[in-house]
Amino acid sequence: MAHVQSAPQAHTQQQSKKAAASGWIGSALEHYDFFIYATAASLIFPQIFFPSGNPKIAIIASLATYGVGYVARPIGAFVLGHLGDTHGRKNVLLICMFLMGFSTMAVGLLPTYAQVGLWAPALLVLMRLIQGFAVAGEISGASSMILEHAPFGRRGFFASFALQGVQAGQILAAAVFLPLAHYMPEEQFNTWGWRIPFLLSFLVIVAGYIIRRKVDETPAFTQETTQGQVPRSPVILAFQDSWRDMIRVVCMALMNVIPVVATVFGAAYAVQAAYGIGFRKDIYLWIPVLGNILAVIVIPFVGSLSDRIGRKPPIIVGALASGLLSFGYLYAISIHNVPMAIVLSLLMWGVVYQGYNAVFPSFYPELFRTRSRVSAMAISQNLGTAATAMLPALFAAVAPPGSANIWFTVGAITLSITVLAALACASARETYRLRLEDLGDPKAQPMPPAEYERVRLQTQGQPGVAGSAV
Repeated sequence: MAHVQSAPQAHTQQQSKKAAASGWIGSALEHYDFFIYATAASLIFPQIFFPSGNPKIAIIASLATYGVGYVARPIGAFVLGHLGDTHGRKNVLLICMFLMGFSTMAVGLLPTYAQVGLWAPALLVLMRLIQGFAVAGEISGASSMILEHAPFGRRGFFASFALQGVQAGQILAAAVFLPLAHYMPEEQFNTWGWRIPFLLSFLVIVAGYIIRRKVDETPAFTQETTQGQVPRSPVILAFQDSWRDMIRVVCMALMNVIPVVATVFGAAYAVQAAYGIGFRKDIYLWIPVLGNILAVIVIPFVGSLSDRIGRKPPIIVGALASGLLSFGYLYAISIHNVPMAIVLSLLMWGVVYQGYNAVFPSFYPELFRTRSRVSAMAISQNLGTAATAMLPALFAAVAPPGSANIWFTVGAITLSITVLAALACASARETYRLRLEDLGDPKAQPMPPAEYERVRLQTQGQPGVAGSAV
């Protein structure tokens, strides 16, 4: 007979899609803002927000404001994680979106150093601190929201859209910022053109609010509320119940070393005159664009794969393979082989790294209980990610210009970090066959493989599956 969905089933699937769209747009906004700030901090902020007497100091100060965002992330993780576990996933995501969006718009409206003196860099730092604070709750809140709305057996696929939004946001940022910087007359760009990408955040805020306000609070959190089980201090509870898994997440989050190698140190190694390689700068502007386009395509397939074979295999393989590929990528730079460097960078970051990147939005929240899920993930993931912000400086210190075997030294550090991440993943329990209510319980038994496969196919609405037709 014809397949007919029940009303509750249709509603659940509709909310799953709305939650995924909400996570996608929030992540896109977050990384659109992140990328345009990073670009502006390199191209324009030294000239307009800092004294012009010493250009070197102005550049250093401008890049330092970029790093300030990481200082605020652990603080934001504690505060926003607490709100997500006590006031709901939906509410904290709206807070994150408005904080990020309005602070980014405010950067586009700031007066320059020539207009207000030292108030200009002070206000810039304040806006960057707010951005970093807001970022800390976005991925953990969005991942938890999507996961708790997703049908059983498809959590990996739906949660992966949070990270697809990350890549899409960076593509959008490049599509807006790079043409302005390239085609506008320099005087116009320096005066007002650079402000356009920041002010366009208003459109993303509107779109994000329209989508997010239509998403219901998750059934898991609602049940906690109705049963009076919402904790007063989820942060303390997270450390009491889940400190081992939080350490694992900190170690796995160090996988951010791969995009750091691909787009930060790798670019500096290739183009900075001190290293003597001499790649053209405009070539490396395309690596993030092409890498993110590849990632947008790859991520949903890897997320779906993790629903069939588990979370751990893609993460472990992605970690080890991307660590090994870093040697080839850096070696290609060292011998000035442009095509080889670009291909290996895209393979390392745009494809293989997605084994980790597409799966952690489901794996991380699955390690924790509902009552402390957002706090535990936000704190541990942001601590690990913040640590990777120091890696470019570490690479430059241990492999400075003029030293021998730079490619091998940096590659060895990168591989060591990815091995640590793989070991942390291997030591965790597999989660993909655990029911939502059993997540975070170390004694919970996973659903038997045959039954899990039957339920997974049923949630996909495949004909011929028991219970899918009436």
